[in-house]
Amino acid sequence: MANSPSKHANDGALYNADLAPLPAEKRKWGAFEIFNVWNNDIQSLFGYSLAASLFITYGLNGWAVFAAIVVAGFFVMFLVNLTGKPSVKHGVPYPVMARVSMGVYGARFPALVRGIVAIFWYGVQTYFASTAVALLLNTTFGITGGGEFLGMTAVGWLSYLIVCVFQVALFMRGIDWVGKFLNWAGPLVYVVMIALCIVIWWKAGNGIFSALGTIFEGSEATDPRGSVAAFFAIVGTMIAYFAAVVINFGDFSRFVKSEKAMKTGNFWGLPVSMAFFSFIALFVTAGTVVLFGEKLVNPADIVERVDNVLLTLIAAVTFFAATVGINLVANFIPPAYDIANLNPEKISARMGGVITAVIAFFIGALWMPVISNIGITGFVDTLGAFLAPLYGILVADYYFVRRGAVSVDDMFSSDPEGAYFYGNGWNQKALIAFVLAAVFSVATVWVPALSQLSGYGWVIGAILGGALHTGLMNNKVPSPKTA
Repeated sequence: MANSPSKHANDGALYNADLAPLPAEKRKWGAFEIFNVWNNDIQSLFGYSLAASLFITYGLNGWAVFAAIVVAGFFVMFLVNLTGKPSVKHGVPYPVMARVSMGVYGARFPALVRGIVAIFWYGVQTYFASTAVALLLNTTFGITGGGEFLGMTAVGWLSYLIVCVFQVALFMRGIDWVGKFLNWAGPLVYVVMIALCIVIWWKAGNGIFSALGTIFEGSEATDPRGSVAAFFAIVGTMIAYFAAVVINFGDFSRFVKSEKAMKTGNFWGLPVSMAFFSFIALFVTAGTVVLFGEKLVNPADIVERVDNVLLTLIAAVTFFAATVGINLVANFIPPAYDIANLNPEKISARMGGVITAVIAFFIGALWMPVISNIGITGFVDTLGAFLAPLYGILVADYYFVRRGAVSVDDMFSSDPEGAYFYGNGWNQKALIAFVLAAVFSVATVWVPALSQLSGYGWVIGAILGGALHTGLMNNKVPSPKTA
């Protein structure tokens, strides 16, 4: 049976309890938990800053940007339904599912790539969460500033350390505690954002409505390719923002009771939640122009300018909670599994989480100046373009090459006759497809000659990776012993 313990459980190079198929009776998540996975992702401080910056970067009318973000929400929902289905069916996380297309040992490569990107993201999101803690410390105790080191003040470093310790402690409590935390943090952020909207509206007056339709027209950063190209570039950037979670969504869908529950949670958590939250971002950003004469994209800065102590305290706590929530879901749990997959016999998911936290602590602190220099959209587009081929290969292999016929036992088998052993455990054709697609998709972000494709890197990389993999495999794959 697909969800029974593998007969290769003694193969320590491929198997441990964290990677094993999850039995149906241990799956406790429903649509609400999946809904809140996306709520926390969208509502993080970085997520808000990205959405708000898109209203400025491309020079489109704010309503056009809003429509592009909603379109992206529907597209991402479609994408995660594809990657989530195999793990709902078979109960295995992404690093194990990737063995089907990449080989039982070759899957370590995409898992490692995904893990490295997640660790990088983890550091970035930890930094953003620390700004909410710094705001809380300032408001509550009047603690500000201090000497600077590597671009952060003493208070900034203290806040950063607090967030790092809190995240590791929550992760160590297990997936059920993470789910409970998400269910609390997601809805509460909506309450705070609605309250912020009301305060901004009350202070700005009805002039905010005229600003909504016109404030973003005529921006200096108008896309030279025209408004239609800019619209789809925004869609592409938003898809790239979710690139990491889109690939490893199986790490979470394996905990869901049914595919129907997964799809329901994805619908309410992606297009619906993105539409509501993006409207709030549009409304509040327009209000900052009316009130402060400038476009503010960090909600922590906005709350501080509003100068309402109670709102500041509540907002600081909830922004911190939402950012920590998505950091655990998107950037902590996946690399924990990915690192465990490198040596399952010696590395558990918990140990993988500790390794993730230690590496990310230094990355987040040291590389923030780089992110500031290249800009939020450039950072998101680059990482998305790099990861996109992995998505295309996984989906194309499962749905087109194998048409859903896979063997869970062979995923854990080091037998050279196993369906996913290929050559020494590596599928070289899949690796070739990834390298070729990744080089081109990343080039669309940075090579001037390909500037007309800027913003579409994720879509190009995913399609190219999937097409190359399908063509190279040519439907000549070993038959699984048990489907």
